[in-house]
Amino acid sequence: MRDIICEVIHLENSSNKRIFAFIGSYAEAEEDGVYVCLFHPEHGELTVTDRIQSLKNPTFLDVDPEKRILYVLSEGQTGGRSGVAAAFSIDPEKGKLTGLNRERTVDSPICHIQLDKSRRCLFTASYHGGLVGVNAVLEDGRIGPSAQVIAHTGSSILPAQTQARAHSVFVDPDNRFAVVCDLGMDKIVSYRIDPEGPSLTEAASVELPPGSGPRHFAFHPKLAMGYSINELSSTITVFRYDRTSGVLTPVQTVSTLPGDFTGESATADIHISGDGRFLYGSNRGHDSIAVFAVSLADGTLTPVEYIPTQGGHPRNFALSLDDRLLLAANRDGNNIVVFNRDGETGRLSANGRSLTLPKPVCIKFADLS
Repeated sequence: MRDIICEVIHLENSSNKRIFAFIGSYAEAEEDGVYVCLFHPEHGELTVTDRIQSLKNPTFLDVDPEKRILYVLSEGQTGGRSGVAAAFSIDPEKGKLTGLNRERTVDSPICHIQLDKSRRCLFTASYHGGLVGVNAVLEDGRIGPSAQVIAHTGSSILPAQTQARAHSVFVDPDNRFAVVCDLGMDKIVSYRIDPEGPSLTEAASVELPPGSGPRHFAFHPKLAMGYSINELSSTITVFRYDRTSGVLTPVQTVSTLPGDFTGESATADIHISGDGRFLYGSNRGHDSIAVFAVSLADGTLTPVEYIPTQGGHPRNFALSLDDRLLLAANRDGNNIVVFNRDGETGRLSANGRSLTLPKPVCIKFADLS
């Protein structure tokens, strides 16, 4: 397999677009932790154009493509471990980042960061603290001071579930609700987003079977359905979603692993193709992407295949903006592997391209043309 490791400053691709992949990783503050890559959508090649130090464990990020700003989480070191969010302006011509500001979010390390659809609120989740943070996004894109911190309380049956562990925040397509997957409580909480200000109010919650460990969530692009990938049970739960109340009603649970697998594994990430016909979830241990067909009648799932990611611990992956490619970030393989995606069958096939980076754990695409 060919590794794309060289840096090229001439930022042209055959489509004359400026499509970038922003990559977060595990790193010490004095190491490169965030990478900017020009993405060549024809074959999925990645050309590193910038890399940022000074952030400890910048593992997750989000992008505002209109204002051309990248938001990155980090781990603060002053006054004990805390959650910090950093904003960077993006120069799409040079593929470079310039720091704007950093703000504290919650009083424990954070593991997930997401903008709301209006890009006026920044939400963060803390696995170690069971906390959900809300920061305003200012007019110039800088991050405002902490506006709200919500503390979850609760536990479940497994050793990893002795306390609440908020693992992610995902905003629904209508920008009415933010759903928080809490791995420690075996619960998903729907919070109503205040359209006038940066705050959340609990609206509904749903409990999963003990030992599930909900981690990440995906809303269906066409149906009123949602999907949680459950880390500890290696399952995906399908929900009907009430867009007016935020209520999630379970309708199906499927394994992300083939029936003959007997080893240790845990899930990580989940995404749905833009046409809503296929769902993808990552397995760490089995080190694969599980592919499911989605019924457009009722949103339920049928297994299609389980394809190796060609690297250990695929903590995160991303579909390209045109859905033609899938990029898998293998934390323990120190690589990002590119797969072609068949739009008719949903199946994946490695196309021979990869990028070598230390401990990659998040990929976000943005068209900055």
